[in-house]
Amino acid sequence: MSHVLAAVAWPYANGPRHIGHVSGFGVPSDVFARYMRMAGHDVLMVSGTDEHGTPIQVQADADGVTPRELADRYNRVIVEDLHGLGLSYDLFTRTTTRNHYAVVQELFEGMYRNGYIVPKTTMGAISPSTGRTLPDRYIEGTCPICGYDSARGDQCDNCGNQLDPIDLIDPKSRINGETPKFVETEHFFLDLPALAEVLRQWLDTRDGWRPNVLRFSRNLLDDLQPRAITRDLEWGVPIPLDGWRDRPDKRIYVWFDAVIGYLSASIEWARRSGDPEAWRQWWSTDGAGKDSQSYYFMGKDNIVFHSVIWPALLSGYSGEGSRDGEPGELGRLNLPTEVVSSEYLTMEGRKFSSSRKVVIYVRDFLERYDADALRYFIAAAGPESNDTDFTWAEFLRRNNDELVAGWGNLVNRSVSMAAKNFGAIPPVDPAGLTEADEALLATARAGFAVVGDLIGRHRQKQAIGEAMKVVAEANRYLSEQAPWKLKDEADKPRMGTILHVALQVISDANTLLTPFLPHSAQQVHELLGGTGVHAPMPVIEQVDDLDGGPAYPILTGDYTVGARWESVSLEAGRPLAVPKPVFRKLDPSIVDEELARLAD
Repeated sequence: MSHVLAAVAWPYANGPRHIGHVSGFGVPSDVFARYMRMAGHDVLMVSGTDEHGTPIQVQADADGVTPRELADRYNRVIVEDLHGLGLSYDLFTRTTTRNHYAVVQELFEGMYRNGYIVPKTTMGAISPSTGRTLPDRYIEGTCPICGYDSARGDQCDNCGNQLDPIDLIDPKSRINGETPKFVETEHFFLDLPALAEVLRQWLDTRDGWRPNVLRFSRNLLDDLQPRAITRDLEWGVPIPLDGWRDRPDKRIYVWFDAVIGYLSASIEWARRSGDPEAWRQWWSTDGAGKDSQSYYFMGKDNIVFHSVIWPALLSGYSGEGSRDGEPGELGRLNLPTEVVSSEYLTMEGRKFSSSRKVVIYVRDFLERYDADALRYFIAAAGPESNDTDFTWAEFLRRNNDELVAGWGNLVNRSVSMAAKNFGAIPPVDPAGLTEADEALLATARAGFAVVGDLIGRHRQKQAIGEAMKVVAEANRYLSEQAPWKLKDEADKPRMGTILHVALQVISDANTLLTPFLPHSAQQVHELLGGTGVHAPMPVIEQVDDLDGGPAYPILTGDYTVGARWESVSLEAGRPLAVPKPVFRKLDPSIVDEELARLAD
């Protein structure tokens, strides 16, 4: 058993999340975490809502509420949506807790002491009409490096290079379109060049990463520049230095604050668990955590923050860059084992856009369709290694042809026949198993090694494909063996054997599919006469801030229960009832209905 950290990208709390978001960070991380727990590993899955920064400040101003009120609203929406999807967080928290503030400030101070955060006077953008600071990401223009005409002031999404807004060609405010005015301002910068070599050495040791992630990350090291780590802003974590703590106009930049959430959430989880030092088993380079593994899940637009920025912060705090230094009170901290980045999900051939109403929010989807239907689509057809298009026609096909007609029909007809003819799981004929029986059972047992290996290497499309091959083999076996034709009393032992084999393979296939389809996996477990928890689910709890701040909802759960990653022999005689369908067949009319909603 090893300690495995599943660190999941933090959804931004300025609105509800759509299915494109959860296809990148949500479902893939949950599939991985569920499998690793079932395989016997000690998993800690953490995340929360990212609640600081200018977008929330701007939207709160427009809505006539405070930034905290806006964050509270969408924090709860996001918590409820992720709960509806069954995402098994050990802790899903938020960045406005006092615990998070303390951890962010500790890393800032530690890196400052080690010389990796330095003061610098720079040119800041001001709105001429309001006199307020314009954050870098709210300035847009042409990239001076690649010529991309929609580059942001902090980064070009086309070439991936860090930018300074004053270097943009024809910069404009994204808020009101005016040309910003640039004035001198003092800020703190992360000295990335001083950490470039330690980052290069670390990236050179990364084997098995998705090639696009590793290639992109290495290319960024060739031109690292110091990066602003504070902003002229009222909403965010205060700067923990004398002369800066009480300034109302200076805050730590949200990108620095958010990535530290993985660590602060782990510390919060430990404090809530009753063992405040338990987080070290996943984080400490020395001692209990030295053999732990950490996997970070996000969309490809977040690669730079997880493969370069976050490792740089961890290295600088641990005193491992060119300036050396000493670790802070949290000790030396582990760097990511792997950055698992998904590509983009588009919708009906267009990029998701809330403003253009090319979107379907998670909440709206779950009001009309089953969570496992969405989880299945994401796992089987999601943007794992290529941009993928979500279409309602393809969603309908996969739900009806694969989930309902393939897996659901296998479960329904096998359990129905056994319930009708035996009232329980039938025994195996003393005459023994045929070659066909043995072959199918062996196929199902072999699936555990194959599917488990693929999930462990983040090949979830292949993994669910292999699991569904077991389902297809079981359906073929039933069709060939045709137990419904064995109507004579003398044939009943053979009918019982066929159905016992089919139910055993259904049990195995259900375990293989549990990380992907936890809701229906629990149902299938119960249809097979099983009791207790097969696929544990998260719960929403309202908790008090550990350090006296406002109360808030979290996602958490007890995942020590549930199925293990192994074949478990079914006991003959276990009572069975006539089953209800596991999946809903969807009417083809939903395609036109959903496309009409999209057009409105």
